[in-house]
Amino acid sequence: MKSTKSISRRKTRILVADDHPLFREGLVQLINREHDLCCCGETDSVVATQTAVLTLKPDLVVLDLRLKDGDGLELIKALKARCPKVLILVVSQHDEALYAERALRAGAHGYVMKEEATEDVRSAVRTILKGELYVSRKMSVLALHKLLAKVPAREGNYIERLTDRELQVFQMIGAGMATADVAAELKLSYKTVEAHRENIKHKLGLRNAIDLLCHATHWVHGLSGNDPRGLTAAGILDRKAS
Repeated sequence: MKSTKSISRRKTRILVADDHPLFREGLVQLINREHDLCCCGETDSVVATQTAVLTLKPDLVVLDLRLKDGDGLELIKALKARCPKVLILVVSQHDEALYAERALRAGAHGYVMKEEATEDVRSAVRTILKGELYVSRKMSVLALHKLLAKVPAREGNYIERLTDRELQVFQMIGAGMATADVAAELKLSYKTVEAHRENIKHKLGLRNAIDLLCHATHWVHGLSGNDPRGLTAAGILDRKAS
């Protein structure tokens, strides 16, 4: 954790949490170029971010959902539990169509994808500091369609059926992690992770552990479709052969 030297109290204090040094440096420069904003610190892990929020007391935290030692969604929940007044903007490479709503439910006040222009980040910061929520126009339209849709949410994007923790486990399975590794990483019991695996299979209509592994792997790599029921081990082999 790095803390800047004396900073004008008139400026809004922003903490940047991202484990990519170059991207983090870009955010810091963007913030410090604004006459009324300043970066009061930088972090690259969940533990360091929690400590920095308590010690530096920033007005706003700009963070990625993937840090060195943990999950960003769980970090948002923890920060809001300990510091309810802190504002949080997520700037992430994760698809906003899946993660923006989850981040807002966890306690964030805005979501911007890393592929967007710096002006979008600046606009998001300004919007949040005014007490409003920020998502992209695309996400706003999706949210409106979801609100007005007659089809129940459970019939929409199948991944939305998963809880935040189940989604986290699903991703880790897709990254090749065994149950014991997932348990150690998330500081959960082996039985708890197994229960999450069973819930995921049930919610996604997957028949067994092999189908779960195959689908999770292909979803993580962006290869799966919207319906997991047709994505079995045999189906994957057929795809590779074609």
